[in-house]
Amino acid sequence: MVSIEEVRQRIEQALPGARVRVGTFSGDDHFEAEVHAPQFAGKSLVEQHRMVYAAVDGLLGDAMHALALKTRPLEPAPHPTTSESRRRR
Repeated sequence: MVSIEEVRQRIEQALPGARVRVGTFSGDDHFEAEVHAPQFAGKSLVEQHRMVYAAVDGLLGDAMHALALKTRPLEPAPHPTTSESRRRR
């Protein structure tokens, strides 16, 4: 049996810097993942999903029966404006 942690780690290793949430539904072999990754920028939804499926290659169809995905590009953190920087000091 595959764990939520193993799925999360595989995705994070394949997509460094990604924010990843993994859970299960309808049993221990049905997983759902929400992945926000900088590598998704400029990629179609199909391409984003393929990148995640590649990360869990070898699990899906064996120990993992299903993987429901929600993906989107990770937006860079906004830079503080000059006035915000001065307020922090």
